[in-house]
Amino acid sequence: MNKIKSDIEIAQTAIIKPIEKVAEKLKIPNEALELYGKYKAKIDPLKAKGEKKGKLILVTGITPTKAGEGKSTTTVGLVDGLNALGYLTCGTLREPSMGPVFGIKGGAAGGGYAQVVPMSDINLHFTGDMHAVTACNNLISAVIDNHIFQGNRLNIDTNRVLWKRCLDLNDRALRQVSVSQGKNKEPRTDGFNITAASEVMAILCLAKDLDDFKKRIGEALVAYDINGKAIQVKDLNITGALAVLMNEAIKPNLVQTLEHSPVLMHGGPFANIAHGCNSLIATNTALTLSDYVVSEAGFAADLGAEKFIDIKCRNNDLNPSAVVIVATIRALKLHGGCDYENLNTENLEALKEGLKNLNRHIKTIDSFGCPKIVAINRFSNDSITELDYLENWCNDQGVMVSVCEGWALGSKGMLDLARKTIDLCQGRTELIYPYQEEDDVKTKISNINQKIYGGLTVSYSKQAENDLLDIKKNKWDTLPICIAKTQFSLSDDAKILEYCEGFTIHVSKITVSLGAGFLVVHTGNIMTMPALGKEIAAEKIDIIDGEIKGIF
Repeated sequence: MNKIKSDIEIAQTAIIKPIEKVAEKLKIPNEALELYGKYKAKIDPLKAKGEKKGKLILVTGITPTKAGEGKSTTTVGLVDGLNALGYLTCGTLREPSMGPVFGIKGGAAGGGYAQVVPMSDINLHFTGDMHAVTACNNLISAVIDNHIFQGNRLNIDTNRVLWKRCLDLNDRALRQVSVSQGKNKEPRTDGFNITAASEVMAILCLAKDLDDFKKRIGEALVAYDINGKAIQVKDLNITGALAVLMNEAIKPNLVQTLEHSPVLMHGGPFANIAHGCNSLIATNTALTLSDYVVSEAGFAADLGAEKFIDIKCRNNDLNPSAVVIVATIRALKLHGGCDYENLNTENLEALKEGLKNLNRHIKTIDSFGCPKIVAINRFSNDSITELDYLENWCNDQGVMVSVCEGWALGSKGMLDLARKTIDLCQGRTELIYPYQEEDDVKTKISNINQKIYGGLTVSYSKQAENDLLDIKKNKWDTLPICIAKTQFSLSDDAKILEYCEGFTIHVSKITVSLGAGFLVVHTGNIMTMPALGKEIAAEKIDIIDGEIKGIF
């Protein structure tokens, strides 16, 4: 019996084309390329911009297991499948964070024979964008504390410094720290976010160009003064320096799939604690270079797809022509009451119960007015009985469905999904939003809870109520909403794995991201600095004779 190769073994034995050859497919001129070795390049969006008006395909999913359900794998496989059928297609993906790479979930470059390469480079330092975001964020923190030390001309209230430092790793010990100790005048309590949840990351992914980035970062709220007046980055006089740090990072990265399809991989916000979409620059550039652009939004439709539409699409003239909802037998059984240890055992009753979760995400996409298809990401140990039941259920609901085997077969396992997705893309739909910008903040939150999550009521802590007063006072209540919520449940309780509805979500606080242009609503016990578990991927990662092992 042939040994099943790991993702990294497949990537390391693959034939990778020089990145210039991949650029030729999109007619990107050489003068638009900035090479990072043989197989990676940054592109200058202005020099690379084409004249096509491509159609946008969004890939989302159902509520995942801890290991994820293969949205990136499905995205990459669909890009390859569409190209195999003769449609010029480009993928747009987020960059992986090293937090999950060394934690439990693994990387975010796809898997099997539907992945983006060079895989180990992408999952580690890549072209340095994550480090640039980290440095940009932490320069702001350093200047804030230096400003306080040097006399505090802006009268910053040291108890109301809002801007946190960040790091691109999971580290629970940094959630709350003490800074400015020793001989400093104003010791205070601070904390870290993971880089993927920083506002700098959000601004990178929502800015139209470097000038827009500079304007947005200047608007970012960092603190209040002793009289309650808002203090922004522009008050610190460092927007030019921050733009310099991001001068290269603002440019999208061009890489390729195992079948040499082009992929623009740029920006990496998480969708549970951030807005979960690759950069607007990458998406807009890809749409001018190809006939179809396949873009993934993080986690499930309640998180990534909602934010993709409510935040990214709303003010940027983007409209998905089709939405792919990725589902797996494993996840459906988990949400039907099956425990993790038995997900590979046939359990039709758990599958039937778990279909309520899939149905909720189908309703979510319907509520946006988007054509949709369910993509069943097939695992090698899925039973035929369960696969047939899921297919038949989708057909009975009148929902288009396709069984996908991109992980095992590459584009050959994705042709059916590719053909059906093309059929969905023939019309143009007008997006329907769950709330209007002029709605008050509580109405926006309530609408998302009821229309997207299936919840009923919302409770607010005293801190959240005070935050709302500040938001209203400063007239920030017209901003869109970015809800930070667990990815493991439709509710805000990560322990409720089975389908639930009519629940209450609990808002602990609301933070203001003026540069990104949204309010972050923190629910449940969500943390913006994730932690490592008892068993971590870092224990299995090594380099032997120059070859990296253990990344998945």
